Amino acid sequence: MTESLRQNGEYEHANPSQGPLQHASSPVNPEWPPPPAQPPGIPPQPLQPEEPHGRRPARRRGPAALLVAVAIVAAAVGGGTAYGIQELTGSDTVASSSTSTTVVPSSQKGTVSGVAKAVSPSIVEINATSNAGSSTGSGVIITGDGEIITNNHVVSGASSVKVTTHDGKQYTAEVVGTDSKKDLALIKLENASGLKAATLGDSAGVGVGDQVVAIGSPEGLTGTVTSGIVSALDRDVTVSTDEGQQQQQQRQGGQWPFEFGGQQFNGDTGSSTTTYKAIQTDASLNPGNSGGALIDMNGNIIGINSAMYSATESSASAGSVGLGFAIPINTVKADLAGLRAGASD
Repeated sequence: MTESLRQNGEYEHANPSQGPLQHASSPVNPEWPPPPAQPPGIPPQPLQPEEPHGRRPARRRGPAALLVAVAIVAAAVGGGTAYGIQELTGSDTVASSSTSTTVVPSSQKGTVSGVAKAVSPSIVEINATSNAGSSTGSGVIITGDGEIITNNHVVSGASSVKVTTHDGKQYTAEVVGTDSKKDLALIKLENASGLKAATLGDSAGVGVGDQVVAIGSPEGLTGTVTSGIVSALDRDVTVSTDEGQQQQQQRQGGQWPFEFGGQQFNGDTGSSTTTYKAIQTDASLNPGNSGGALIDMNGNIIGINSAMYSATESSASAGSVGLGFAIPINTVKADLAGLRAGASD
């Protein structure tokens, strides 16, 4: 859910007082006058070739100029400029970064409040309506003109999708593409511009024990922030890909069934399922967090929250017990081109 204006300069390293040395064995034009005698102890000075009339010495770009230019570029990238680059290159560009890039102000770096302040404007609430009922979920803005990543099970089979942004504005959205095998969907807001897009991080750099923040709309409570750590990586989470099963869960209030370790949680996943590698977290997730963001302490999105364990089958009494799962953001980035092309498997 998004600072680099620079000018290149040239640095002259040519010394106009120093010309090329003349080789000792080079023939001397006999028409030239002989060089003046040198006083004792002073080494002879090489002849200076005369500059052609009206011609200026050529500018030379030496290694130092190249190093300075590289340093300027590195400083711009390393300074957490992904969102600014996005704004300069167009609203349909997804801001992406490494885990070292920070979008949190330096004075609040490493704090939950700093992450929440920086990223909350990029998280939305999604309300999807279908013939089977309605469901509430969350989403992450990835472009300034309203592209949003969410879970497939949040919008599957929806006839109407409404989105509420952090500042309370409401939009109608259309489903652009879905991937039930990865439980991902891309939706696009109508007539949206100037939105704050999130910066997508690098889930390959995530480690067990890393602090994380989750932002979403559990039970319709927009902009809820929770925090915790990464509990485990590469968990094999199995979810339903059957639309009928998804609509049944929508009638129950959006609680999402999944399998882990051969056991089913939050209901029956049905006969049609798919398995993906998930990030496990103890950050509190509840029904409605689906499709929201799992964020590192630099403010980069590292996962899309997708499943939570509940000890009860009733979403009315469900609550987080510290077992949540998120789709790694690198999986999302790899799937984005297909979603934009209108995938619907």
